[in-house]
Amino acid sequence: MSFKITPCLWMDTEGETAAKFYTSIFPNSSITHIQPYSTAGQSIHKHTPGSAMTIDFTLNNNPFQILNGGPEPKPNMATSFIIYVDDQKELDYYFEKLGEGGDDEMKVCGWVVDKYGVSWQLVPRDLERWMKEGSQGQVERVTDAFMGMKKLDIEGMRKAFEGEK
Repeated sequence: MSFKITPCLWMDTEGETAAKFYTSIFPNSSITHIQPYSTAGQSIHKHTPGSAMTIDFTLNNNPFQILNGGPEPKPNMATSFIIYVDDQKELDYYFEKLGEGGDDEMKVCGWVVDKYGVSWQLVPRDLERWMKEGSQGQVERVTDAFMGMKKLDIEGMRKAFEGEK
């Protein structure tokens, strides 16, 4: 048996627009299916028949779904998606693209909350390695460095790891 987990994001009515936004940013991405609401259950779901109920899509070949379920609940930082990046150029790309129209107040320590309220963590692969393999002093210096950053600066974290000023 193949076991697969598909994250499902709850949105009000903007799911199709959000899926188009996300698939325009990530490579190997596409909308794979849109399931419309029907008249069945309309007294409960209250959506216009024919409007998008669920949108299935992939981001870099990873499955996702959005449910246009109504105005509540709203996405929040309690759930986030980690994007591992190889270099500053890739980090800058995702920071700019996902942050466009998002919540500037929530751009901290490499986190970006996009215009749909979805949280993304941009994690350099080097940071992951430094945190796992570094000495206590190295980990503390890197942590101090990234805690003060809005958008992560990989070179600045490297210098902190190596003890450079």
